[in-house]
Amino acid sequence: MIAIVDYGMGNVRSLRNAFEYLGEDVRVTSDAAELDAADRVVLPGVGAFGDAMVAIRERGLEPVLNRQALELKKPVLGICLGMQLFAKTSIEHGEHRGLGWIDADIRRLDVPAPLKVPHVGWNDLHFSSTDWLFDGIRPGQANFYFVHSFHMVCHDATDRIATTDYGSDVTAVVRRGNLIAAQFHPEKSQDNGLKMLGNWVRWNP
Repeated sequence: MIAIVDYGMGNVRSLRNAFEYLGEDVRVTSDAAELDAADRVVLPGVGAFGDAMVAIRERGLEPVLNRQALELKKPVLGICLGMQLFAKTSIEHGEHRGLGWIDADIRRLDVPAPLKVPHVGWNDLHFSSTDWLFDGIRPGQANFYFVHSFHMVCHDATDRIATTDYGSDVTAVVRRGNLIAAQFHPEKSQDNGLKMLGNWVRWNP
């Protein structure tokens, strides 16, 4: 069973629909017992970093999520804001502490004209063609849908497994052990997104 964490930040319907399309048993939940029973956990998110961490902590979810990710070492997938919450800190509307699973910080996108912030729309991924997460996705045709104003700055370059070009080399996917996170929305990225989600479902770290 795949548990999508519901902490009140973002519409999870399209994400649930994507996993159901792949034939997966998926539940949207904030219940600790259901999260403990899950085989895999997805941390989505839309909105501001600080508000998201407040929502997670007010619901008592931070120790529950730490148990899934760090103790039980389940496959955990972060999406968009959920990816950013994996970082140690963010400067979005002040300074905030994240979950700290990835040695990284969240910074505002700094782009040259005529590019604009937020980064909204389709963009190409750059990744190793031999990486299992992108199996079936052809380099040069790897378009994914982005919506973000902030980005992850990794302090360990080996955590970054995919980037995109938006005025600079922007982190698009990170992986450390059982943890994977994407800045884009795979559930809104049509066939490529479904292929990536399917690859993650089949992964056994």
